[in-house]
Amino acid sequence: MTAPADAGQALEREAEGLYFGGDYQAAAVRFEQAYAAYRRAGRPGDAGRIARTLGWISGGVLGEWAVESGWLARARTELADAGPDGPEQGWLLILSSFGEPDPASRETLLRQAIAAGRRCRDPDVEFEALGYLGGLMILTDRVEQGLVHFDEAMAAACAGEMSDLAAVDSMFCGFFWACELVNDVARADQWMRAIAGRMERSTVVAAFCRAHYGGILTAAGRWDEAETELLAAARQFDRGVPARRQAAVIRLADLRLRQGRLEDAAELLRGLDQHPDAVRTLAALHLARGETALAADLLERATARPDDQVPAVGESVSVAPLLSLLVEVQLAEGRLAEADRTADRLAALAATRRGPYLRATAALARGRVCVATGRGDPRTCLEDARHAFAAALLPAEVAQTRLELARLLAGSAPEIAVAEARAALADFERLQAARQADEAGALLRTLGAPVRTGPKGVGGLTKREVEVLRLLGAGLSNREIAERLFITRKTVETHVGNLLAKLGLRNRAEAAALAAREEISR
Repeated sequence: MTAPADAGQALEREAEGLYFGGDYQAAAVRFEQAYAAYRRAGRPGDAGRIARTLGWISGGVLGEWAVESGWLARARTELADAGPDGPEQGWLLILSSFGEPDPASRETLLRQAIAAGRRCRDPDVEFEALGYLGGLMILTDRVEQGLVHFDEAMAAACAGEMSDLAAVDSMFCGFFWACELVNDVARADQWMRAIAGRMERSTVVAAFCRAHYGGILTAAGRWDEAETELLAAARQFDRGVPARRQAAVIRLADLRLRQGRLEDAAELLRGLDQHPDAVRTLAALHLARGETALAADLLERATARPDDQVPAVGESVSVAPLLSLLVEVQLAEGRLAEADRTADRLAALAATRRGPYLRATAALARGRVCVATGRGDPRTCLEDARHAFAAALLPAEVAQTRLELARLLAGSAPEIAVAEARAALADFERLQAARQADEAGALLRTLGAPVRTGPKGVGGLTKREVEVLRLLGAGLSNREIAERLFITRKTVETHVGNLLAKLGLRNRAEAAALAAREEISR
C-alpha cells in the first residue's frame, strides 16, 4: 500500500505536469489531493507549501480571490505547526508580510524571511522574499535598489536555484509588473530574452509577462513590437485561462487609443467598465470623444481619498497617470480651481519620489494649469516636462508636450513654435499616431509652415491619411470612407483636405490618380 507521503509526492508531480501543460483547473484538483495526502502523513511543512501553491493558482492564475484567501490562511496554519526552526518559518514570514499595511513593518518581515531562507539554505524562501522586497522598495522610492533585488532573484531562478513552482512564477510576474510601473524598457528586454525557455513551458505566466512587456513597449513607442506581444499574450490566455485575458486586452486598447483608433479601443474595452485596470484607458477614450463628464466620474472615483490633505502620505505612484489625466479633464470642463488642486496633489506625490516620470507628469500638469489660468510660468513647466519625459524614454509624451509648447509659443515666439510643432509631427508620424499627427499638422498650417516632414509624396502623410488616400483611389465617396473607417464624414473631409494640401493636389480626381499610380495599399 502506498504511504500517504509517497502519495503526496506522486500527486504533486502529476499536478506540476498539468500546470505546465496549461490545465490549471485540473492542476488545482491534484494539488488539493496532494495537500490532503501530506496532512494525512503528518507533514505540515509540505501541506503548507502546497496550500501556498494553491493560493497562487487560485488568485494569481485563476483570479479567484476568495479561494486564494482561504488557501493562504490554511498555509499559515500548517506552516505554523511545522516548528520554529525550518524554512517553513521563512514562508510564514512572507505570508505574514502580505497583510501588513505598514511598509517598514512589511520590510522587516521580508528581511527576516530572507535571513531564514539563507540560514536554512532554502533558495526558494530567500529569493521569493527578495523579489517581494524589491517590489516594496520600488513603491517606497528606492527604485534602483528594488530592481537590483529583482535582478538577483531572476538570476537565481534562471540558474535553477529555485524549484518552487509558485515562487518562480509569481516572482516573474512581479518583475515585469515592476518594469512596467517604472518604464524600465532595457531591463525588461534583457530578462525577457533570458527567460525565453521558461516562457515556452508556461501558458498563463508567459501571458502575464507578455502583457506587462507589451505595456512597457507601448510606453516606449515601440508600437509594432507591443502589438506583437499583446496579441501573443491574448492567445496564450485563451489557451490557458480565457477569463484573465483582460490583462492583454486593456493594454491593447491603450495602444489603439494612442494610435488614434478610437473605435477599435472602444470595442476592446466593451464590458470592462468595472475593471480597475481599465480606468485610465476608458477615461482617456471618453476625453478623446469629448465625453468629459464620463471621464471625470471615472477618474474622481478612482482617485478619491478620505481627506484633502496634501501631500498624501503613502500614496501609490500608480495614481499619478490618473491624476495627470484628471487635470486634463477638469481643464476641459473649465474647472480651473479643481485642476489646480489636482496638480498640487500630483506635485506632492512627485516630491516624495525620485525619477523622471513623476517629475514630468507633475510639470506637464502644472504647465497646463498655468496656460489655462494665465498665472505662473507655463513655458518653464512644459520645457521641464519635455526634458523629463525624454529622460524617461517616453516618446509619445515628449511629442505631446512639444505640441503644447508650440501652441503656447505660437503668438510670442512663432519660429520656436514651428520648430516644436514640426518635431512633434515627425514623432507622431514615426509612431503612426494619426490623430495627434493631424493636430500637429493643423497647427503648423495655422503658423504658415509647410507640413511635410520628408520628401514630397505619400511618405509625408499620416497613417490615417494614407488609408483615406487608398480609399479615394478605390473610388469611395466621403460617406463610404467614413463608414469603412468608423469615423465621421467631417473627419474624412478634414483628412482629404490635409492630404491634398500635403501632396500639392487640386482635387479628389488627382488624389485618386496618385493612389493608383503609387499603388497605395493597406
